[in-house]
Amino acid sequence: MDEVPDRTPKDGADDSAEEAGGGTARGPRRIAILLGVAALAYALDLVTKLIVVAKLEHEPAIEVIGTLLRFHAVRNPGAAFGMGEALTIVFTAIAAIVIVVILRIARKLYSRPWAIALGLLLGGALGNLTDRIFRSPGVFRGEVVDFIAPAHFAVFNLADSAIVCGGILIVILSFRGLDPDGTVHGK
Repeated sequence: MDEVPDRTPKDGADDSAEEAGGGTARGPRRIAILLGVAALAYALDLVTKLIVVAKLEHEPAIEVIGTLLRFHAVRNPGAAFGMGEALTIVFTAIAAIVIVVILRIARKLYSRPWAIALGLLLGGALGNLTDRIFRSPGVFRGEVVDFIAPAHFAVFNLADSAIVCGGILIVILSFRGLDPDGTVHGK
């Protein structure tokens, strides 16, 4: 008889379905977390961009916290900090590849923190990819709507925030030795 690998949750998860003998319940639950976080990040990004385009575009910036934080609508054809304006199609392809990679990783996902991190990345990538596909000047060349403008920093959006938070969480999880499949290294 083959030995069954230990898939005990290493991230503090309480998996009562697992204890009841349903060893496959963990995977789908993690995928549901990933998809739920992605849907929330994507929806928040989409709704805020719709509001910004309808209410803030072609209007003066709104001071949220004096001059420290303003809402100011800008269209960004490039990547972070406005770099690479001529490479919009490349950024579109990268976002699509990131989405495919996340969906492939999701098949072996047994870690709740990784599900959250990947969900943030997926939601953010989908948010900016939606702009690249559907906004002017054209399909796969669209400009991303940015509007959060802190003083002395680049203007960004909620998709960018989700991507950065997901990336930071992945770095932390990697340093802690936690893999997406729930395996813990270095303990």
